[in-house]
Amino acid sequence: MDIESGKALYPIGIVAELLNIHPRTLRIYEQEGLIKPARRGGKRYYSNNDLQWLKCLRRLLTEDGLNIAGVKKLLTVAPCWEIRGCGEEVRKDCPAILNFPVPCWDLVPRACQEKGQVCAECEVYIQKKNHVMMQKCCEEQEGDRA
Repeated sequence: MDIESGKALYPIGIVAELLNIHPRTLRIYEQEGLIKPARRGGKRYYSNNDLQWLKCLRRLLTEDGLNIAGVKKLLTVAPCWEIRGCGEEVRKDCPAILNFPVPCWDLVPRACQEKGQVCAECEVYIQKKNHVMMQKCCEEQEGDRA
């Protein structure tokens, strides 16, 4: 049975145990805009994609010497309007452009044009995390295996 990688399954306590970090650390990452877990019934739930991102994030912070501000800077490399292909008409009043380099998910609900969509499922949010993981975490892991 394959589990959909984007489906939010794991509560915060399980994720903290799996990653050997304190739940408060996960809450800090959320407050800083580095992770946006799904919420149901007032509780946070994380997907397999979130777990991979959190592993990469921990590596960037503990092994690579980045701080939270450095990770945030990496996440601004590809602006959301480029990922979404927004036209000039949309961009002229877009809060994400007016507040750049603040990530669009920190401006929600003002910036999000996708009604009813949560950040964890947003194309922009997923692509930015995946870009950083591919650039910073996957390359080094492949090198470690060689």
